[in-house]
Amino acid sequence: FIKHRHESFEQAPMYVAVMTYLGFGIVTLFGYFRDFLRAVGLEKCHLAQEREEQKDFVPLYQDFENFYTRNLYMRVRDNWNRPICSLPGPVFDLMERVSDDYNWTFRLTGRTLHDVINVGSYNYLGFAENNADFLKTVADKTRQYGVGVCSTRQEVGNLGIHEELEQLVANFVGAESSMTYGMGFATNSMNIPALVGKGCLILSDELNHTSLILGARLSGATIRVFKHNNMHSLEKMLRDAVCSGQPRTHRPWKKILIMVEGIYSMEGSVVRLPEIIALKKKYKAYLYLDEAHSIGAVGPSGRGVTELFGVDPADVDVMMGTFTKSFGAAGGYIAGKKELVDYLRSHSHSAVYATAMSPPVTEQILRAMKCIMGKDGSTEGIRRIRQLAENTRYFRARLKEMGFIIYGNDDSPVVPILLYMPGKVVAFAREMLERKIGVVVVGFPATPITEARARFCLSAAHTRDMLNQVLHHLNEVGDTLCLKFSRQKYSPQPDLADETDFELDS
Repeated sequence: FIKHRHESFEQAPMYVAVMTYLGFGIVTLFGYFRDFLRAVGLEKCHLAQEREEQKDFVPLYQDFENFYTRNLYMRVRDNWNRPICSLPGPVFDLMERVSDDYNWTFRLTGRTLHDVINVGSYNYLGFAENNADFLKTVADKTRQYGVGVCSTRQEVGNLGIHEELEQLVANFVGAESSMTYGMGFATNSMNIPALVGKGCLILSDELNHTSLILGARLSGATIRVFKHNNMHSLEKMLRDAVCSGQPRTHRPWKKILIMVEGIYSMEGSVVRLPEIIALKKKYKAYLYLDEAHSIGAVGPSGRGVTELFGVDPADVDVMMGTFTKSFGAAGGYIAGKKELVDYLRSHSHSAVYATAMSPPVTEQILRAMKCIMGKDGSTEGIRRIRQLAENTRYFRARLKEMGFIIYGNDDSPVVPILLYMPGKVVAFAREMLERKIGVVVVGFPATPITEARARFCLSAAHTRDMLNQVLHHLNEVGDTLCLKFSRQKYSPQPDLADETDFELDS
């Protein structure tokens, strides 16, 4: 499968790992020292504390549990939760803030940073926009239906545009039927418990999103985790599950559900879908595919990883995706056979108890999806898909040329640059903001402790000039902070590796 041969997970030199652990060790030691200073009253404690009259009760605040937040995160908190005061498109405006107490509290200065290039939002196709011509139908539907529905779909919240959207989604992804939900996270966490339960087995990729993990835990099913995108690991677990059955009783599992994502949001890697489908058929398992980051973003016409690999959508039992990224809206969907969707309508907590999707949000999704499918009579949708693919390939190729270690698939618009050391993560984010580039940096516990990174999300709305500006500053910051750790020489046309080489990289 050629697509996967262009997926890289280069290991950092040994000295980088050593320096990373050393950095965390030094920060931890200073954390314990500062806790001692707080305990003896030499340093002011800003944390919530127990009242004196409640000291004999079970403590609400565990000091050690908050150690990381108190002594590591608080020192770098200015790099997250930055207040935005404009449309979060390819550029945005930031409200400047400063802290007088080492990031425990912030105050706004009244100054605005204008035209900061946004390489952190999941605005893959640029539909997070405020163009009045494009949003005319959304405005019309808002006037017609209002903003809120104030009821569930099963009571008096089922609007005609909701049913129109579900038919369009099923048509778009190539499924028999679909159902939409008002929240993307809840689409996973509330539907998985309706599909599997006690006596069922979930085989989950180790890098699956928190919403999938939460849904699996809430279901009560047995969960086993296989190595990321590793078919040997998955097949071994499937074989053991079929041969051994449930623990102690050895009865057959009621269901075996394989849970994977289309594009993994922290790694930028793409699922090995054809091979997983082959394994699922061989061992009579079910497949749950989360296309939150891939629907709209990959494939010649934006139909996700099933189109990217040319597989039949009917081979995926449960197709899940969100509208929060490529469609510039909110919510999610489940698509599959009509029997599956009809079952979820009456058994899913998201379907039965959640308020129906807001009408303007519904119309925004309809507008974006019709644009992608060309049903609005224009070629704007396909132009955006091609522009995203072009931006992705260009940006990734230039970063490799510069010598950064980047993870993921060449087709993935999620581009993680590995920074490793905690001090460099902070310096990178602050330095890039100084240069009017808004980046997202991610560290432990969202990533392994030695693999902190900056995550770039590319958009069709990014112009070549914007990307060149970002790349220029990345090159300078990479040299200044010594972030170019790659030891591989980049070739625009890499030789195809054999399967064993790829398996080791996986």
